[in-house]
Amino acid sequence: MNDFSVNLGRAKGRRTLDKVEGFTTVIGEDTEFMGSIRGKGSCIVHGRVEADCDIEGALVLGATGHWVGNITAGCVLIAGSVDGNVTSSGKMEIVSTARINGKIESSILAIAEGAIHEGEIRMSSSNEVTRFKDRRASRLLE
Repeated sequence: MNDFSVNLGRAKGRRTLDKVEGFTTVIGEDTEFMGSIRGKGSCIVHGRVEADCDIEGALVLGATGHWVGNITAGCVLIAGSVDGNVTSSGKMEIVSTARINGKIESSILAIAEGAIHEGEIRMSSSNEVTRFKDRRASRLLE
């Protein structure tokens, strides 16, 4: 696991995770999970998940993470790949290493240059999608 993947779970410096106080669930890089995830806590995933997710907290999918299924969470940060729909009731950030095949929906959405998304984008308010260059990713991946 590289420094970029590890740093994604740290709230400092990532506005999407400002209010996250810690992760109650961690799925490691060499781990596979199948089933469903529900609850109030926050989750960080570096492995492979085949599940639907409905959590009140944050979901972070690291660069090595692969998710097959639908994700619904309070806030979402995607750096890995998703085959399914992703819905956030708060903020969603999609970094440059992300690959998403499915609908994304959020009231606040930021997408980094280099991220790949195939599907529909729905905004639940009058906000516009923010596009940005992810300088943290390029520094940490060098």
